[in-house]
Amino acid sequence: MAYDAATVIFAFSLTILAGLSTGIGSALAFFAKTTNTRFLTASLGFSAGVMIYVALVEIFVKARDSLEAVLGPFQGYMMTTLAFFAGIALIAIIDFLVPGFENPHEIRNVEEIPDHDLLVQKQKLKRMGMFSALAIGIHNFPEGIATFVGALSDPALGVSIAVAIAIHNIPEGIAVSVPIYYATGSRKKAFGLSFLSGLAEPVGALLGYFIILRYATDTLFGLLFASVAGIMVFISLDELLPTAEKYGEHHIAMYGVVAGMAVMAASLVLFV
Repeated sequence: MAYDAATVIFAFSLTILAGLSTGIGSALAFFAKTTNTRFLTASLGFSAGVMIYVALVEIFVKARDSLEAVLGPFQGYMMTTLAFFAGIALIAIIDFLVPGFENPHEIRNVEEIPDHDLLVQKQKLKRMGMFSALAIGIHNFPEGIATFVGALSDPALGVSIAVAIAIHNIPEGIAVSVPIYYATGSRKKAFGLSFLSGLAEPVGALLGYFIILRYATDTLFGLLFASVAGIMVFISLDELLPTAEKYGEHHIAMYGVVAGMAVMAASLVLFV
């Protein structure tokens, strides 16, 4: 399965932009006096709607078609389903292994940033801050694969995935910047480490590049794509929607989900 250089570069570019959006969250944490919770709620709901719709309506179907063409209808569908849940299991294990305080998906607000003079045990806090940066990097790694694989298969689909992941990375940037600031007292260092942690997404894309372009077959493509669908559904249900609920009102989150699905459906119809 061959891909031209322009498509590969485009896929990498989307992954980099999605990953570095953590820096936007960091900037909001340090330059905004309060968290715009209604906006974040709607944005996170929108992102979840896009990702769930894309995963189940587009990506899962592409994976099934690819595997059924090689393995036949029954075995192809079965392998697609197994790979889908394998993707869910992978991201669930990663999430489980990250301790609660360092978990970048534990919600924090801009208002929680304290006066550094009140902090104690700086060495312990510094270690915890570094773990926060590591945690978001671990979480962003499979997201980078998802964005890259999606863009490689269909540039329009890749843009949709990248936008959804970028939106979800903004509050991640806030969530990671706060504990890093706890640790160092430096806004500059907190911003920098949070920004750099987003580079795990292009690293994930790099792994996808070497696997897909060197060992690509219809079977591997189908399995990988089905796993990506599982990862996206888990991120939406375990991270985006619960965080949206905590940031604001339930109905705002749900309206965001429906809007995300509607926009994604309309874009897919237009590009058929």
